[in-house]
Amino acid sequence: MQLPEDQLRAGHIPADLYRRIPPGTDVRRVVVVQEAPRSYTGPIVLTLVITAGSVAVLLVIAFITQVIAASLVSVLSATCGISYTISRTSKKRRKKAALGSK
Repeated sequence: MQLPEDQLRAGHIPADLYRRIPPGTDVRRVVVVQEAPRSYTGPIVLTLVITAGSVAVLLVIAFITQVIAASLVSVLSATCGISYTISRTSKKRRKKAALGSK
C-alpha cells in the first residue's frame, strides 16, 4: 500500500490526511470522500461534433462555390457571348484521335 488511493481503498487514513484531523476527533468516525475519476466522454464527443460540423461547413461552401461558378458562366455566356465547354474525353482518346486525324 504505497499510494494514498490504495490506503483509502483498504479503509486506512493516509498520514498526510491523518495530520490534518483536529486533535480530539474520533478517528473511527472519520469518513474520507474521494473525488470521482475524470470522464473523457465529454471532450471526445465535443471533438467529434466539431470535426463533423467543420466537414459539413466545408461541403456547403464547396457546393455554394460550384453553384456560383455555374451561374457566372451562364450569365457571361448569355450576355457577353463567352462560352465554356467541358471536354470529358480522356487523354488517351485525345492522343488516339490526334494520331488518327493525321
